[in-house]
Amino acid sequence: MRDGWRLALGTLTALPTPPPSAVTRDTARAAVLLAPLAVLPLGAGVVALGWLGERLGLAPLTLGFLALGWLALTTRILHWDGLSDTADGLTASYDRERALQVMKSGTSGPAGVVATVVVAGLQVAGFSGLLASERGAVVAGLAVCLSRLALSLACVRGVPPARRDGLGNPMTGVVRVWHVVALWLLCGGLAAVVTWWVGLPATAVVAGLAAALVVVTALLVHCVRRLGGVTGDVFGAGIELALAAILLGITAAL
Repeated sequence: MRDGWRLALGTLTALPTPPPSAVTRDTARAAVLLAPLAVLPLGAGVVALGWLGERLGLAPLTLGFLALGWLALTTRILHWDGLSDTADGLTASYDRERALQVMKSGTSGPAGVVATVVVAGLQVAGFSGLLASERGAVVAGLAVCLSRLALSLACVRGVPPARRDGLGNPMTGVVRVWHVVALWLLCGGLAAVVTWWVGLPATAVVAGLAAALVVVTALLVHCVRRLGGVTGDVFGAGIELALAAILLGITAAL
C-alpha cells in the first residue's frame, strides 16, 4: 500500500514523494484506486483559492484561470502534455504505428494546441461558475478529485496497452470491473453527501460524473480502435477531459 501511495502521489502530483521500492501490478492497482485521494491537496488548493478570491473580490473568471494555473503547476502539466500528444496522434495518421510515433515525439502540433486550448477553456468556464461562491468552491475541489476516477476506466481489465513501453504498459489492466464500479460509487456517494451538506443539489455531482463517464469511455473506445490500446498520454487526456466534463456537468445541473 505504501508503494501504491507513493506511485499515486509521484505520478499524479508534483508533491515531493519518495519513489516506490518496486512497481508491481499490485502497486499499480493501489495507485489507481488511491488516485482520487492522492490529489486531495490539489482540490483543497482550489477550495482555498475560491474562498480567498471571494474575500478579495476577485472576478470568477480570474479565479477560473488561477485554478487552472494551480492545477497545471501542481501536476507538472503532465496531463496536459498527454492531452496534446493524444490529439496529435489521433489526427496525424490512420496508420497505428505512425500515430504512436507522433504521440511519442513529445512535440505539440496544431491538433494538440487546439485540443489544449478548448479543454482548458471549458475547465476555466466550469471553475468560474463554481468559484463565485464558497459552497461552489467546495464542489470545485471535489471535481478535481473525482476527475482522477478516469484513470480507473483506462486501467480496467480488457483495455490493452497500445505499446510495450512507457507508462501505459505496467498500468493497464490492473483493476477489475468491480473495482471500478465500487470506486465510482464510493467517491460519487461521498462527493454527493458533501455537496448536499454545503447546501447544493447532490444530483449535480451525479450529472458531472455521468458526463465524465460518457466522455472518457468514448475516448478509450476510440483509442483502442485507432491505436490498439492506451498509453500514458491517453491517461492524461482522460483526466483532463474528465475534469472538464465534471465541471460543466455540475454547473449545468445547479
